[in-house]
Amino acid sequence: VLSGCGVYDGTEIHEASAILVHLSRGGAEVQMYAPDVPQMHVIDHSKGQPAEAESRNVLVESARIARGKIASLAKLTTADHDAVIFPGGFGAAKNLSTFAVDGKDCKVNREVERVLKDFHKAGKPIGLCCISPVLAAKVLSGAEVTVGHEEEEGGKWPYAGTAGAIKELGGKHCVKEVTISFPVNFHVERQFAHVDTKNKVVTTPAFMCETELHNIFDGIGAMVKNVLKLTGK
Repeated sequence: VLSGCGVYDGTEIHEASAILVHLSRGGAEVQMYAPDVPQMHVIDHSKGQPAEAESRNVLVESARIARGKIASLAKLTTADHDAVIFPGGFGAAKNLSTFAVDGKDCKVNREVERVLKDFHKAGKPIGLCCISPVLAAKVLSGAEVTVGHEEEEGGKWPYAGTAGAIKELGGKHCVKEVTISFPVNFHVERQFAHVDTKNKVVTTPAFMCETELHNIFDGIGAMVKNVLKLTGK
């Protein structure tokens, strides 16, 4: 499920690509969706500032990442799919919810909320990365998620405050890494992703951390691997 195209006002493109690569490697068939709604605003990514008097549609922009093969989120049903995955990017906090503006008092897009609740009720896994775990924390009471660390640690975790917001939303936050720590855990992928086995919610920090791109890629791979494992296929 995409939220636009571009980290500051939509889907984080590297995260979406990493998810698609790992799903492909895992032998999964993929269908992409996005809500057919206007973006909260448009950001000029070369300046990091809002582009005044410009508007874009989330579905139309998401089609850039999907290479045109995308459908309205309203058409997504649990009957047609084994799992659902949400990349990060500010679009998750601006277009799929109002978290970027309202924090713990945020509202979640009606279709996003429906999808999360439907997959949860059906016992089908939900994967989320970067900032998107806030969606699960808001909609699925008591869900265990990770956005990485809970302290900024000199700028390594610039969005560490999100962990506190997750707790205020009613979720449980679990600290996870984006690089291998020593001694190495036998289940290395569990260092990169948190698996809430009760709710079948799998999360990984991704770009919540300032680190090299390959670390982001590997962490997302751990999330995807665990999502696929939970499908039982």
